[in-house]
Amino acid sequence: MQAMSQTLSASTLLIVPLAPLAGSLIAGILGTAFGGNRIGRTASHSVTILGVLIAFIVSAFVLRDVVNGASFNATLYEWMTVGKLKMEIGFLIDSLTATMMCVVTFVSLMVHIYTIGYMAEDDGYNRFFSYISLFTFSMLMLVMSNNFLQLFFGWEAVGLVSYLLIGFWYQRPTAIFASLKAFMVNRVGDFGFILGIGLVVAYAGTLNYGETFAQAKALGGIIFPGTDWLMVTVMCICLFIGAMGKSAQFPLHVWLPDSMEGPTPISALIHAATMVTAGIFMVARMSPLFELSDTALNFVLVIGAITALFMGILGIVQNDIKRVIAYSTLSQLGYMTVALGASAYSAAIFHLMTHAFYKALLFLGAGSVILSMHHNQDIRWMGGLRKYMPWTWITFLVGTLALIGTPFFAGFYSKESIIDAVHASNLPASGFAYFAVMAGVFVTSLYSFRLYFLVFHGPERYDQNPDAHHDDHGHDHGHGHDAKPKEQPWVVWVPLVLLAIPSVVIGAMTLMPMLFGDFFAKAITVDGARHPAMAALAHEIHGWMEMGLHGFLAVPTWLALAAAVLAYYLYIINPAMPARIKAMFGPIYTLLDNKYYMDWVWIKAIAGSLRGLGVGLWKGFDAGLIDGAVVNGSWRLVGWSAGALRWLQSGYLYHYALAMIVGIFVLMTYFVWLAQ
Repeated sequence: MQAMSQTLSASTLLIVPLAPLAGSLIAGILGTAFGGNRIGRTASHSVTILGVLIAFIVSAFVLRDVVNGASFNATLYEWMTVGKLKMEIGFLIDSLTATMMCVVTFVSLMVHIYTIGYMAEDDGYNRFFSYISLFTFSMLMLVMSNNFLQLFFGWEAVGLVSYLLIGFWYQRPTAIFASLKAFMVNRVGDFGFILGIGLVVAYAGTLNYGETFAQAKALGGIIFPGTDWLMVTVMCICLFIGAMGKSAQFPLHVWLPDSMEGPTPISALIHAATMVTAGIFMVARMSPLFELSDTALNFVLVIGAITALFMGILGIVQNDIKRVIAYSTLSQLGYMTVALGASAYSAAIFHLMTHAFYKALLFLGAGSVILSMHHNQDIRWMGGLRKYMPWTWITFLVGTLALIGTPFFAGFYSKESIIDAVHASNLPASGFAYFAVMAGVFVTSLYSFRLYFLVFHGPERYDQNPDAHHDDHGHDHGHGHDAKPKEQPWVVWVPLVLLAIPSVVIGAMTLMPMLFGDFFAKAITVDGARHPAMAALAHEIHGWMEMGLHGFLAVPTWLALAAAVLAYYLYIINPAMPARIKAMFGPIYTLLDNKYYMDWVWIKAIAGSLRGLGVGLWKGFDAGLIDGAVVNGSWRLVGWSAGALRWLQSGYLYHYALAMIVGIFVLMTYFVWLAQ
């Protein structure tokens, strides 16, 4: 066990995950039928919000101490020892962990407050608060872990709770399907993840991060048996396959858009700052291993580039307000993954942090719009909401400007850093990745401003939708679906304002220490000689002001501006043009509308093949060989043998006398033959 820091105590750190857990248990047991509904809605949301608030305050103090040089890496509880392998619960608190703790707890706090207004009419109010607090606990255990066992526990726990949240409205078949889809696709990634952990245990002989990283150089010299691949390459690719599932990278991305079937607050919580960023965090944490394999980094780079560009393109043809933002999340996760592949781990975490704020803002803003639209989500039946919802409008615009990388907004600093890092990378796949992230800038701005203009500007269409009176549960309210929209209560718009502030300023505030200072020096390992991307950035960037001003001359800014102007022309000036373009490029639109047929590939081809394999194994191996030959064959053999023995053991004296005479005759014949 390593020595504990004098400024960070285990008891203080335990408060961070346990406070949300306590709130979840109180609301989940006492606030539901399971515990007799002993507390009401006010008590349930109060206790869960208090738990997350405490976690955020303590996390903020921990981050302050970490900035001042404090750290913590120790075992809190030893579960079991198997041979020399120790299975423990412990915390590793450094700059990477402290950053994640603050981001997770702050976004979770905003979501908790927002949920009071959004879920006010829902019968599962207390259950929902219990779930989101449990999710916060799971994510905190994941990021605070100092070993692979606890990492895997948090990894699976966030997957399980996301299944409960995505399928929260379990009366809807689409929600059930979406939750099962998310759960099963993540199992595919987790299979690779657990194989990677198994390789760590097999070759490093430990589950502890520090002990594993201490053997990194030795691991880098081992060849994987039966191949000419480095063992660390196989290990890292297996670990990254887990990240592909959790962080929704191509082709394991198919679960995330469908997860929009859940209530909007969980879209902000799961798909902005927590679950989908777990894979990004994990790869950054494993940087001492990934730095040993250019093959693994190239693999990461290609997967991230494909996701960043091609998932963003799908956002252009979506009409559901939440699905547009969901595909935006996919694309931005691709940017983070590209940064990881370029060994710009700090840039990936920087983008993770800035993205968490403005993407949570966009999701919660979309929820505010959905409430005003009487739970309709089709942007073709919106328009003109700017004058009815001023707080939602201005904060949504801030989130959009941050998303497209407008200079001096938070998203600009992180996205521009990733683009520059990829350009400076010397990996073979960096050329394709650079093209993908540059094209992605144009695509991001196009779908973002398409969404913004259709929702907040142009003619009012909210009274023309024939389905406007159906809510998320599929019930027919039939009450004034043509009534004018209105701004939501303060519990809805105040979190939007609080998220809009860091969406503007957090990038400039943290650019230099996070990317070019020593903030991540002890948490992230980069081989600068082999992977010079961050070193090249350090020569180009000398401050947030200079970078922001230079941004007005940079190509990405002009690409984003061109896409915004194009969106304005297509959806405000000449709204008939998109329909003509759709008709002209019918096959391409069909391909995009069907999401590259990836759902078909997964459901029909892969799942169908696996089902066929399962049926074949069941009928041929289980039913035919096991049941037919082994089980049924054995009892038939025993039955036949018993029947033969039953005939011999008849119980009649003359049968036994005959048998004795025959036996004597056989023996005499045998001995006479031997004598001759």
